[in-house]
Amino acid sequence: MRFRSRGRLSFRAEARQTINTRQYETGLRRVLGRMSDDVARAVDRTRIDVQNEARRRAPVKTGRLRSSIVSRAERSGRSVGYLVGTNVVYARAIEYGLDEFDIFPKNKKALYWPGARHPVAKVHHPGIEAQPYLRPAIEMTEIFFRANLSQIRGR
Repeated sequence: MRFRSRGRLSFRAEARQTINTRQYETGLRRVLGRMSDDVARAVDRTRIDVQNEARRRAPVKTGRLRSSIVSRAERSGRSVGYLVGTNVVYARAIEYGLDEFDIFPKNKKALYWPGARHPVAKVHHPGIEAQPYLRPAIEMTEIFFRANLSQIRGR
């Protein structure tokens, strides 16, 4: 026997069920929103951890560099991030080091400072060895983030 369709199909028995997806969509939005908040919270805790790690690693002579290290959260659309840094003038020289160089006078013919035996035409600076504190802290981001995310999820 062949089945021929002439227009609309009809069934001999049927059952109809309608699924209201609105409640699932609302629940899903609530879960995704909470996950998004959890991720943002984990990123913020990671920012603080990285800032503290940079402070811990910063070399200390007067404490000015260490106390100047700050961070701020940055949000752009669905991206969440942070910036860690310092406004101290010599911070870059400490982080990356300096090659040796000569210092020459700008406005005078010679250099002189209190305690110097006599004025000099130039002073040789031996340079500064790099003492990274920001880069190693930033490299620990993934470790801190995973730990913070697992703490937040675990509660």
